[in-house]
This record gives sequence, structure tokens and C-alpha cells, in this order.
Amino acid sequence: MTATPPVPLADRLVAAVTGAFEAAAVDLGDRLGWYRALAGTPCTAPQLAARTGTHPRYAREWLEQQAVAGYLTVDDVGAAPDERCYTLPDEHRAVLVDEVDPSYATPLARVAMTFTRNVPRLAEVYRSGGGVSWAEMGPEAREGQAAANRPFFTGALVTEVLPGIADVDAVLRDGGRVADVGCGMGWSSIGIALGYPAARVDGFDVDEPSVEQARRNADETGVADRVRFAVADVGSLADAQQYDLVTAFECVHDMPDPVGVLSAVRAMVRPGGTVLVVDERVAETFTAPGNDVERLMYGYSLTCCLPDSMSTTPSAATGTVMRPAVLEGYAREAGFAGVEVLPVEHDFFRFYRLTSG
Repeated sequence: MTATPPVPLADRLVAAVTGAFEAAAVDLGDRLGWYRALAGTPCTAPQLAARTGTHPRYAREWLEQQAVAGYLTVDDVGAAPDERCYTLPDEHRAVLVDEVDPSYATPLARVAMTFTRNVPRLAEVYRSGGGVSWAEMGPEAREGQAAANRPFFTGALVTEVLPGIADVDAVLRDGGRVADVGCGMGWSSIGIALGYPAARVDGFDVDEPSVEQARRNADETGVADRVRFAVADVGSLADAQQYDLVTAFECVHDMPDPVGVLSAVRAMVRPGGTVLVVDERVAETFTAPGNDVERLMYGYSLTCCLPDSMSTTPSAATGTVMRPAVLEGYAREAGFAGVEVLPVEHDFFRFYRLTSG
């Protein structure tokens, strides 16, 4: 069998730039409500503009671009520009419109646009050794990341993953107490509460705007009586509560002091309880070239996670690409006996149980 020849670098770069422009168009379509207006209702450019309070010439250009890129279909390419009718295919609705569908990916475009907008500032801190915090990145960074993770946290996490960990599932059904460390806008905490009505969840994060939004999200989803959120460094909470389950979803790699936080987590969990860390499913060892997940996670690391971690000094400066051996080193230094990788299949996340001695 003849190996497929590699794509020339110039062609790859052109494809990457094309993808960046397409991501910008997706972000525009989301911001302006164009995808939602098209969901189930085909439109011409003037109709779309009228429904969304936007300019018809911009609407026409966007509709044409979306059809050329294959996001939309068009009924008659030979019709006059303002008479062409565009449709959002049913199979694309989940990806572009349905906020809780597992396939929903529109927030990733918002995140990419937000992070790459900071490149001039990133160039400065790359020279100085400083950082760019989540707070400096602005509200769209945290909002986009929260929206991207929401479908998993309110879906498969509580319908597949946690039920598959028998002892955790049992204690949550029995009314167990959960501490969700680095909860962000709260969808992980809310998801656990929705999936386990008897459980009580305390979410903690150092970012006040995220916690404020988490409280609003809990109110809107009807779980505020079972989920509490607090702006807190968990290092100050050690021994304050004894939790059956302590979780850390996609946040350990961002922490400037992961060992200190994990030490506090170890003190928060009751004897026999569980510490569950969920982080990126990167390769176990550095290999070049890497797969698509590895490429994506290095993109996150360059533009967001490493600069955020380095915005605090001193910092472990882990970055998004936290390999299993790195987490195990942090856990052992924090006093855990080891780290067990759980047999959970997921394209982007790896699931770790931190074990006590």
C-alpha cells in the first residue's frame, strides 16, 4: 500500500486561514441570530435581514458564503441574489443552534475568535514572561468556554459517565455531598444536581463574574435549592466540609498552584470518598506530528491556558497539554497515593480518580 503523501505546508496554511474565516462567519451568524432565524424557516437575504434587524447586503454576503462553505443549502443558484432561498439543513441544526445537543459546536468559534484576538497582547507577554488572565480576556472567553462544555455537563456526564462509576453513582443517588472545584459558570455543578436530585453540590471558583452567572444559571434551571456557589480559593476551605465527591473539571491545568489545590482537595474529601479530575485527552507522551486533539489543545494552550496560568506568580505553568504523568506527579506531591485512569471513552476528556494511601 502506498502511503498518502503529506499535504504541502503552504496548502495546509491556506486551509487553516480558510477555516479561521469560516469560524468568524459562524460567530457572526450566532451573534446576529441568523442561524436561529433559519432554523426550520428558509429565508432569502431580505427576509433574514428583516427578521433579525440586520442589513440585507451583509445578510446576502453571509448567506452566499455559508452556502459556498456547505453550512447552508440554496434552492436555486441561478436566481437573482435577493431571490435565492437558503435553508439550514436539519442535520446542521444540532451543531449550530441546539445549545444542549452533544454536537453543539458554535461556541468553539466564539472561543477561537476571542482567544486569537489577543495575539498582539500575547506577543508582549511571550517576551516578558508575564501572562493574560481569564479576566483580561473578557467575558466572551468565559461565556464561550462555558457554552462549549454545557452539553456534556448536563448530558453525558450524568447519563453515562457518573452512572458508570458504581460507587460514585450510588453515593450521589443516596444524597451525597459534592464539591465542584473550579466550577466556572456552574454547568458541571448544575448537571450533577439535575442528574442526581438527592445530591447537594457546592461549586467554588475564584472568578466572581463566573460565580455570579453560575447562580443565575442555577436559578433558571430550578436547582438553586440544591446547588450553592461561592467565590473562594479552595485552599482556604480545607477541613471546612467533608465531601463524598470532589470534582475538578478542566481546570487543574490552569492552576498556578495545582499541588496546593490538590492538597486542599485531599483534605476536603471524606475517608472513602472520591476525587475525580477530568482534563484533556492529550497523548500520554509528546509525539510530533500529533493528532487533531493534540493540535487543538496546543492551540488552546498557546492562546489561553498557559498565559492565564502565567498571569499569577509563582506558577507551575502547566498549560492545556497536561499529560497523565504530570497530573500524577502533582497528585503524589499533594499526598495522594496515585492516579487511576478510568475506562471512560470520550473524544476530548480523560477521567482520573485520585487515590488515597
